[in-house]
Amino acid sequence: MQKTRMKKTLSALVCAVLVAAIALGTFGCGQKPTEGETNAVTTEFKFSVTDADGKTTDFTVSTNKKIVGEALQDEGLISGEEGQYGLYVKTVNGITLDYDKDGMYWAFYINGEMAPAGVDMTEIKPGEVYAFKAEK
Repeated sequence: MQKTRMKKTLSALVCAVLVAAIALGTFGCGQKPTEGETNAVTTEFKFSVTDADGKTTDFTVSTNKKIVGEALQDEGLISGEEGQYGLYVKTVNGITLDYDKDGMYWAFYINGEMAPAGVDMTEIKPGEVYAFKAEK
C-alpha cells in the first residue's frame, strides 16, 4: 500500500516538473520584452506610402512592436526628428519632404482618415491600414 502511494506521489512530482519545464521553454524562460515589444506572436499590418507624384507603394509590415512608429522605424520606412509634439516624420520610404523649402509634409492616416494622434503614439490594431501621404 505504501509503495503504491509513493509511486503515485513520485509520478505526480515528475509530471509537475515536466509541465514546469515545458512552460518555461514556451514562454522564453521568463525573459521580459524590451520597451515597445511583446512576447506575443509577430503582428502584421498594411502600410501605404503615397508620394508627391501620387504614386502609391504598399507594404506588409511584420513586427513584435506595439506602436506603429516604432515598427516603421525598425523597418527603415520612416525617420524624422523628435519635437515637442513627438516624432516629426520627414522621410518616408526614402523620400524626404521639407516643409520650409517646398511646403510639403508627410500626413499620417489610419484607414483612409487623418490620424487623431502621431505615428509614435498610435498602437497597432489588427485590420487597420496605416499610411503616409505627401501633402502640401
